[in-house]
Amino acid sequence: MQTNSGDVKSVVDRRVSFAAAAAGEGVFGARANSGIDNASNQWTPSSAWARSGREETTENKAIAEYLSTNDYRNALEGFKKDTDIPGELERKYVGLLEKKWTSVIRLQKKVMELESKLSEVEKEFIEGAPTRSKRSPPEWIPRPPEKYTLNGHRCPVNRVIFHPVFSFIVSASEDATIKVWDFESGEFERTLRGHTDTVHDVSFDVSGKLLVSCSADMSIKLWDFHESFACVKTMHGHDHSVTSVAFVPQGDLVVSASRDKTLKIWEVATGYCIKTLTGHREWVRMARVSPCGELIASCSNDQTVRVWHVATKETKVELRGHEHVVECIAWAPDSARAPINAAAGADNKGAHEGPFLASGSRDKVIRIWDVGVGVCLFTLLGHDNWVRGIVFHPGGKYIVSASDDKTLRVWDTCNKRAMKTLEAHVHFCTSVGE
Repeated sequence: MQTNSGDVKSVVDRRVSFAAAAAGEGVFGARANSGIDNASNQWTPSSAWARSGREETTENKAIAEYLSTNDYRNALEGFKKDTDIPGELERKYVGLLEKKWTSVIRLQKKVMELESKLSEVEKEFIEGAPTRSKRSPPEWIPRPPEKYTLNGHRCPVNRVIFHPVFSFIVSASEDATIKVWDFESGEFERTLRGHTDTVHDVSFDVSGKLLVSCSADMSIKLWDFHESFACVKTMHGHDHSVTSVAFVPQGDLVVSASRDKTLKIWEVATGYCIKTLTGHREWVRMARVSPCGELIASCSNDQTVRVWHVATKETKVELRGHEHVVECIAWAPDSARAPINAAAGADNKGAHEGPFLASGSRDKVIRIWDVGVGVCLFTLLGHDNWVRGIVFHPGGKYIVSASDDKTLRVWDTCNKRAMKTLEAHVHFCTSVGE
């Protein structure tokens, strides 16, 4: 293989100059200066890389070793002649150029990460969003980069939830397992096995001592999350995949939703189904119980959201407006009442009483509903693909959504706009932690 020695030296010099520009450090030595030409106050590659004679000799020997190792014989001879390098090269220069170039790549990556963080801070400053240090904890919102990446499932993850008391995250996956993680340390804790097909959803009771899960194996399982972490009860009754489960806040009942078009209410103590709710015309995707425990909301492939009375087991209202499958729903906390009314343009005399519900659909739209009167108050537009998960921020000012466009979006409820977009995953975002 033949290469002109001058070309090789030129390429390497350009790489070295680029490294100095990107990282502020030399490849073969410490940073020489700020990279600013004092006369013109402009950055120049030559000023960013000021080498001593010893550093230049080291660089030349490393280049010669690289040419020798890769069998660039003609270029090596010409390079040795041009730089007066002795015939034999010392072993300490073996692989030195590659090592230093790897260091440059690492430095470049760090620079890019810092630039990303700086860009986020600048964006928040320009948009007038308060920095985290100026906010109370209930107002904190996600900021890149992610704290941890938790790996362990062998198939896509369908749901993630937080433990109500301790620093645990629970994930449900298509690999038929449930995994428990410590979100403070990022460490894996344990795997719960028992389902024989995709686990679609999981939910804790208020105390965090019981976990309920549902699966495509048509079963619902109750797990002791206090001591044994064992399955203590399995409930059967649905005729198709069970896609959602949720505890009633009082903890004595569980609600499930299924592809068989029904919802079922189960007694925790006995495991018996005490009521089947019918009304949806297609697959019921999700069921969620209101914070007060008096209402159940469900969403379906039939493009509707239904709200049911827990006491009477009857439909309170059917909400229409989405133009595709409704994938997810979330009840608004009391803290969201004022921001929602502000967004809806309601003054004190005409304020909406609620309760309020958010829904996300394959039509890429998030809708905010006043369940009390059965109307859509406003919509949130911005996702480029299906909306798969929604959660209200505890402070009530923000809504966080997950989408198949691979992003999480943080919405300013009052202004009805996305104030932050997080490029969260390399594939679909199927859930955001509740």
